[in-house]
Amino acid sequence: MTAAWHQLEAHASSPVKRHLLHGLALLDRTSYYAILVAMATMTVLVSAQVVARYLLSTSIDSADELSRLCFVWAIFLAIPHGIKVGIHVGIDALVTHLPERLQESLARLMALVGALMMAMLFWISLGAVADKWQELMPTLPITAAVFYIAVLICAGHCCLHLLAQAMRLEPLPSAPSSEGDPVS
Repeated sequence: MTAAWHQLEAHASSPVKRHLLHGLALLDRTSYYAILVAMATMTVLVSAQVVARYLLSTSIDSADELSRLCFVWAIFLAIPHGIKVGIHVGIDALVTHLPERLQESLARLMALVGALMMAMLFWISLGAVADKWQELMPTLPITAAVFYIAVLICAGHCCLHLLAQAMRLEPLPSAPSSEGDPVS
């Protein structure tokens, strides 16, 4: 983790960019641990539910809802990590035949367009959180907006990574090499 920290710092040409990258690295690390907690909680809940049902002939009322919530949070917190390293579905049949400089310009433009779309999703998610805030989950006395908060965080985190890529603060994801492995 420290090697990535120094690489990010090396790519920042100004204090503002350095602070942005440090903040983004801290956000990455925090979301990484939150993903681990969500996955561990989901695993424990599902296992406890199986034990309760098959060995004790009973059920944990909120286990399904909580495990679903943990799954949603783990997925939405993981999406920005995929965007950061370029692990997403893309069709580059035409783009790979373009000159390298044009490929990089298109990648930066698409990162900027993606950041704009994530900013719009962030704004829409704010409305969804506000709209659902009064609703409670069926088996738990917490707001149903917690599902939408995961989308809100994901959109903001993705937007920051895409902006960093568009500004060349983070490396743009590379096209795959002829062997199918990503080019470093």
